Amino acid sequence: MEVEIIDQNKKEGKIKFILSKTTPAYANTIRRIMMSEVPTMAIEDIEFRQNNSVLYDEMIALRLGLIPLTTDIKAYNLPSKCTCSGAGCARCQLKLTLKATGPKTVYSGDIKSKDPKVKPVHDKMIILKLLEGQALEFEATAVLGLGKEHAKWSPGHVYFQNVPHIKIIRQPKDAQKVADACPKKIFENKSGKLSVNEKKVYDCDLCESCLHIADESGAVEVKSDESEFIFTIESWGQLSPKEMIEKSAETFDAKLEELKELLKE
Repeated sequence: MEVEIIDQNKKEGKIKFILSKTTPAYANTIRRIMMSEVPTMAIEDIEFRQNNSVLYDEMIALRLGLIPLTTDIKAYNLPSKCTCSGAGCARCQLKLTLKATGPKTVYSGDIKSKDPKVKPVHDKMIILKLLEGQALEFEATAVLGLGKEHAKWSPGHVYFQNVPHIKIIRQPKDAQKVADACPKKIFENKSGKLSVNEKKVYDCDLCESCLHIADESGAVEVKSDESEFIFTIESWGQLSPKEMIEKSAETFDAKLEELKELLKE
């Protein structure tokens, strides 16, 4: 198995790489683990001490649960794996508070955390608007959780596709017609000759629109290899793409070790 990074944007929390010399089953397993079994912090319980806004407690709780929190994955345990057996301690849960009075717009950045390493990823997510005389006060408990239990614990979006291999077999009669058929603009018409823009090859989503142009059948060949995949990871901000990859590999290894032990029995 080989990995080659082809695009990375740390500011947006996005990375794209090629995973080769592997199988579709392995690629999909990594994808599923990253989305559903890499733990992150999210608000689970809320004690409302005051709320006379226009929104019910339940509506505010829903919004709070979906606010992504930066996660120090090494400092906290899953409640089920903590030494307190899920009873609640500093190793498996964190308290966050908010106190606001109107008139004002309450943002995610108004939430105060007892751990500076765990706080809302984005400060300007609107929770609600308070009018004159309205107030909101609560204490929330955030815990580690898994995306397979609830989407609020999912660290990001992960998807992959086969690596495209594009080849011009013969020059078409109408190069511009073939170039225009590609929604990703991968082909170029240079003085009546069709060419492939190598910088855009990985943008191809294998739609094969270029193969079905009238009178141009057979001019272009588009293939894919079942052992090469373009992975795209878009983090919600709780963890970096690198942390997502490392934790998913660690989780996968643990699952394989568990399977090995079960087979011995």
